[in-house]
Amino acid sequence: MNESELLAHFLEDLWAKGFKLTDEEVSFIYFCQKYTNASASHAMFALSQTLRLQMAFDRGFYISLLELFVKANVQSNREVVSILKQNGLLSD
Repeated sequence: MNESELLAHFLEDLWAKGFKLTDEEVSFIYFCQKYTNASASHAMFALSQTLRLQMAFDRGFYISLLELFVKANVQSNREVVSILKQNGLLSD
């Protein structure tokens, strides 16, 4: 599965779970991925944490997390949690 298919599948799974993103929001997600040169994994990490922490899709929060994850080159959920804690977004 290539990068764009991974993200598309992830978005479809979110839709099936009840997270109904608008076409505009989905376009924004893809735009930010290209703008930040992020991998599909980084985009998925950022999107899942945005929805988890904000309880909704927040564009500014999403792109901030995406940039943070790209800069730190996170590769796993463990690294995501660690970087969120380091930045005060999660408590121990």
